Amino acid sequence: MAKRSKTRSRPIEPLVADIKAERKTIPNSVYARELERLQSELVKLQEWIKTRKLKVVVLFEGRDAAGKGGTIKRIAQRLNPRVCRIEALATPTERERTQWYFQRYVEHLPAAGEMVLFDRSWYNRAGVERVMGFCTDDEYEEFMRSCPEFERMLVRSGIKLIKYWFSVSDEEQERRFHERLANPTKRWKLSPMDLESRRRWVEYSRAKDVMFLHTDIKQAPWYVVEADVKKRARLNCISHLLSLIPYEDLTPEPIRLPPRAPDAGYIRPPKQDQTLVPDYYEDV
Repeated sequence: MAKRSKTRSRPIEPLVADIKAERKTIPNSVYARELERLQSELVKLQEWIKTRKLKVVVLFEGRDAAGKGGTIKRIAQRLNPRVCRIEALATPTERERTQWYFQRYVEHLPAAGEMVLFDRSWYNRAGVERVMGFCTDDEYEEFMRSCPEFERMLVRSGIKLIKYWFSVSDEEQERRFHERLANPTKRWKLSPMDLESRRRWVEYSRAKDVMFLHTDIKQAPWYVVEADVKKRARLNCISHLLSLIPYEDLTPEPIRLPPRAPDAGYIRPPKQDQTLVPDYYEDV
């Protein structure tokens, strides 16, 4: 029989009492322990979503370098990609530009028993497309009219829609940009569009305020994550996500492995007949 616990309908309480809102940092040991605990809860949530055939969509929006990708990575890290998948759509093709705006996103929505994490979403039209002039005024105004109705339609269809905005100060974004410039493994994250967004900080701020005014609806409100401290933002976002979907612990009972059948004289082929990956660390 599966183990069951009381349905969770409130935020997960922190493991230690000294994680306070006024603190700017979290000790690495506390962060690692809390993250491991929260990821264990995410596994339980995953099993609940799969068993109860739920359909969950989580949107992650915010400034460039706000920490969306790192949070998405920690959410999905321990989960089954067949249940929880990440969608980060590329620039639309010429064909997609002629479609109904929401069409290319619809095909990535979840079926029953799935959760989809959108690393940026249809809100590109309200942000980068608006600021950079990639859409017309008519297209932008139509998005603002239709987006709330589109999201209400998703909710009525049975999708649990959760929207996160990662808020980062201009000083912290500037620091992270410089960090990426200095780190060759992170430099790929700075696209020409990111650099242009840095120049147009105020325009993006105004676009975000207008977007919230039109799309912060009762059926799918915006949840703002203060993201100047990445580790705090990750823990806060995961804790909040867990609080929004009541679930029970359906962890299966421990599994007993059956004995293997006799080999019946099977002999493995010699290694010299195979192309092996070199042992680069043989002397370590």
